[in-house]
Amino acid sequence: MSETKIWDVRDYTTRLDEYPKLPEIIKTLQNGGLVVLPTETVYGLGGNAKDDVAIRKIYEAKGRPSDNPLIVHIHDTDQLDDFVADISDATRRLMEAFWPGPITFILPLKQGFLCDRVTGGLNSVAVRMPSHPVALALLKAVDLPIAAPSANLSGRPSPTTFEHAFNDLNQRVDGIMHSTQSDAGLESTVVDCTSFPFRIARPGTITRNMLNDILPQSIESHIPLATEKPIAPGMKYRHYAPSTPLKMIEQLNAPIDERAHEDWSKITFIVPETKKKFLPTSAQVIVMSESETDIQGANHNLYDVLHQLDQLDDVDMAYIYGFDDNFETEALRNRMLKAVSQQVVKDESL
Repeated sequence: MSETKIWDVRDYTTRLDEYPKLPEIIKTLQNGGLVVLPTETVYGLGGNAKDDVAIRKIYEAKGRPSDNPLIVHIHDTDQLDDFVADISDATRRLMEAFWPGPITFILPLKQGFLCDRVTGGLNSVAVRMPSHPVALALLKAVDLPIAAPSANLSGRPSPTTFEHAFNDLNQRVDGIMHSTQSDAGLESTVVDCTSFPFRIARPGTITRNMLNDILPQSIESHIPLATEKPIAPGMKYRHYAPSTPLKMIEQLNAPIDERAHEDWSKITFIVPETKKKFLPTSAQVIVMSESETDIQGANHNLYDVLHQLDQLDDVDMAYIYGFDDNFETEALRNRMLKAVSQQVVKDESL
């Protein structure tokens, strides 16, 4: 592939229609090219969901397994008429409450409009309407359903900044839109609406409690196992992993014994600011949130700190603080547990 183009849209976040190179981006997508675009969750790798060649290129650029379905992004619910067979009243209530936003709905597929690769051979399709102003404006301008998985190499930490996407996909895609860091920092919540009660196929920043506030007792607590056939991204394969071996550490409530290792300088800890006081003085530290209760900050920064970890030299092992296990941390811990290379450990076992 020829050199990847960079489209700097940072000064056009709320007025993309005035960006001089917008026609070039639109033409790239219309002609089957790949465009990295910012969203409120993570940066996405976009291609025309009706174009089999474009979708094949997405899988190739990421090194993504072919049975891992893609999420189709839209700007208007009227677009669903083309490729969704049925939308229940309950589903529409959730759409009205949370779209545009960081939530994806799995819906029954109407055959013949999207290319088969998008759905991984399933009879359902995953759809999202993003709230990021650049993404929404681009989708409206191109007026095509755009399939867009995260803009990273498969298995690597997802990209929440332009730099993350560029480092993974430069010369693998036609162009990258240079915008600011993603607000949410985690991929969208995915809700399977093909049967009732609905079930969460992937947790995200829109939680089960938030969904049940709109539709009481409508969401199953069961999250599908990784061994099940994937109906949504992030279910089956190891994801989000840094190159550095990573363990999750629990119960960091007392100073770690300095005698446990000879050389702490080769070990990195990813922790809230309030937990730094318990760490060995010579260990490397990356702060991911202000405190152990700052879950929004941890969500926002998770992938960025994993990328930072891989930029460090001479690190043999890393530990990441696991946060309390509850509804609020469900999405955060889901991503952490997919990223770690070994079992969860307690601080006293270091």
